[in-house]
Amino acid sequence: MEQLFEQALRSQMSGRLAEAEDMYRAVLELDPGQAVVHFNLGIVLRHQGRLVEATIAYGRALELQPEFPEAENNLGTVLASLGRLDESASVLERLLERKPDFANAWNNLGGALKDLGRARDAIRCFERANRLQPANAAFHSNLVFAMHYSPDHGPRALLREARRWNREHAGVLMGDPPPLVNEADPDRRLRVGYVSAHFREHCQALFLAPLLESHDRAGVEVTCYSDSTSEDAVTARLRGHADRWRRTADLSDERLAELVRADGIDVLVDLSLHMARQRLLVLARRPAPVQVVWLGYPGTTGMDGLVRFTDPWLDPPGAGDALYSEESLRLPDSFWCYDPLADGPAVGSLPALASGRVTFGCLNNFCKVNPGVLRMWRRVLERVPDSRMMILAPPGDARRRVVRELGVGPERVEFVEFALRPDYLRHYLGIDLCLDTSPYNGHTTTLDSLWMGVPVVSLSGVTVVSRAGRSMLGNLGLSELATSTEKEFVDTAVALATDLPRLAALRAGLRERMRASPLMDGPRFARGIEEAYRTLWRRWCAGRGGSLSPRGVRS
Repeated sequence: MEQLFEQALRSQMSGRLAEAEDMYRAVLELDPGQAVVHFNLGIVLRHQGRLVEATIAYGRALELQPEFPEAENNLGTVLASLGRLDESASVLERLLERKPDFANAWNNLGGALKDLGRARDAIRCFERANRLQPANAAFHSNLVFAMHYSPDHGPRALLREARRWNREHAGVLMGDPPPLVNEADPDRRLRVGYVSAHFREHCQALFLAPLLESHDRAGVEVTCYSDSTSEDAVTARLRGHADRWRRTADLSDERLAELVRADGIDVLVDLSLHMARQRLLVLARRPAPVQVVWLGYPGTTGMDGLVRFTDPWLDPPGAGDALYSEESLRLPDSFWCYDPLADGPAVGSLPALASGRVTFGCLNNFCKVNPGVLRMWRRVLERVPDSRMMILAPPGDARRRVVRELGVGPERVEFVEFALRPDYLRHYLGIDLCLDTSPYNGHTTTLDSLWMGVPVVSLSGVTVVSRAGRSMLGNLGLSELATSTEKEFVDTAVALATDLPRLAALRAGLRERMRASPLMDGPRFARGIEEAYRTLWRRWCAGRGGSLSPRGVRS
């Protein structure tokens, strides 16, 4: 039995998960009382995406060995992945009462609390994890990213924490890298590499698809470095527009940097920044002459020697480039170019015309909802009698908190859960007007809403993620819906909600307005990106270190 267990462990460590599962189950048939075998089986099932089965395996391990902190931690993590966030937080909080120095559990609790809309509590958890394991770059990235969701942290605080991340994790790697041997021909075909864990059905694909499909293949050779551990039909679609596809999930940062260097990449583009499964320590090793951060969110990494893409709406020229460690390069129109990657559903008629009552909505990730947002929405609901609101929120305490803070009866609030994309888009058929979140605006969800004919009222703020709505609405000629104060937000939402003819007219024309705008013009967007790449490449070839014009490039 011991030999069979060792074989199972070797198969697991080699990534042969089905084989490892069979062997662990064979061990348990011989002796079902082995807690560690149930625990390892849970890990194998989790990595295969069989999360419910993984919870059963972890639960059995804990029945056999109640003091098994690693099993408790993993159980809490899987419960969070299943959307059972209250249960996840409860498991992890009980664990941390007994094991207050368990850094990984603090990190996982922070993730659960963030998804429950408790950004301040989440940040405290990530800070604790960072103090316990200061060398863990991923824990520190979670802290940096979570701070964007809280109104307590302005752009200078975000830059300061990102700079600290750079000093503690990336700076030590940015010494003298091996010399680059890229041919310094300013006009040759460029080798561009994209690094992401999300070349699959994921919101990033809605923006990658129009770019990859529209690249000028005579001028750009595309290599995708895919950290995805699963692939699907979207993966196949994206792979069809790449010259080279590298599966890199099993590579260390050092090995991936060596691969990028060996591939002769001229422009390396990171698509995650400090989001989960980031690869910033690859960029820290400087494997490419030009290194760019884009798409994950329009913020800062805190790292030196990089370029960040933005747009004139997110970052008006001359108004705050010092708030980012990178050089800011403004794309001509928009940070985003969108493809819904769905044929339907068609835009429906205005729901209020049939129901006689206005339905507001917010289908943003609930981690963007905070008490200030709920107070703002409450003022809107108070001024539009008999109105209701549809909100995407996890079951349990989060929903009770929403109803309590909105100050309305539960009959005026409809909750929905995460759904597959076709079902998610159908939710918009029942919404008349979407209310955005702040300080972290909707990004993908705002574009989804507009695609479905539902206008969005947004509130801009001092951080760049709070100006996403302004960028998208500005590109549609709807800047009047991008407000600057809470009063203006409430007044704008109320005025539009009580003007049903205008709402109906907007709904009828928004999809065509989207199609005709830069937000869905893939070739135009690709030309702007390629011009940016070429500008940066020519500067490298010339051997100059000067800065770009603050206006960036124009198409």
